[in-house]
Amino acid sequence: MGHGGNVIDELVTDHREVEELFGRIEALPFGDENRKTYADQVTMELVRHSVAEEAYLYPAVREHVAGGDALADKELEDHAKAEQIMKDLESCRPGDAEFDRLIGMLMSEIRAHIADEEGNLFPRLREACPPEALDDLGDKVRQAKKMAPTRPHPSAPDKPPANKLLAPGTGLVDRMRDMLSGRGKES
Repeated sequence: MGHGGNVIDELVTDHREVEELFGRIEALPFGDENRKTYADQVTMELVRHSVAEEAYLYPAVREHVAGGDALADKELEDHAKAEQIMKDLESCRPGDAEFDRLIGMLMSEIRAHIADEEGNLFPRLREACPPEALDDLGDKVRQAKKMAPTRPHPSAPDKPPANKLLAPGTGLVDRMRDMLSGRGKES
């Protein structure tokens, strides 16, 4: 899928990519090694996506949307739950019953989060925020995803400025570890 456009278009494209990976996981039998590969790919995408949202989307929601603080806080809670599930999933093998339980929880959590963002948060942001600001946020989110971590770090800060300062360094280390280990690569 192509990336680009305003922040909402960018994030919706991410959502579709994650859903496609979920479908690949669901299509494979219990214990298939590719389920772990796809789970790692989902985790990598979700962590980058979350870091970018936390750095740019949620501050914009707080600034532009009526009741934005409560909306952003709820989204951050969703992220924290998902990130802990992803952290727990890291140590599971695809043949473990715990893998199935955790990947099911992650899919449920993320699908609810996506439905909430696309049905509630995004329309409210589109209504409240000037188109140029949405375009600028799209550029910032794309840049943030390039530098973002690829592994869950549940104890990392999720609000500016600390998250913006720490994410690039953590992201570099994560990408090096991924490259050396082959994490997320299909065999």
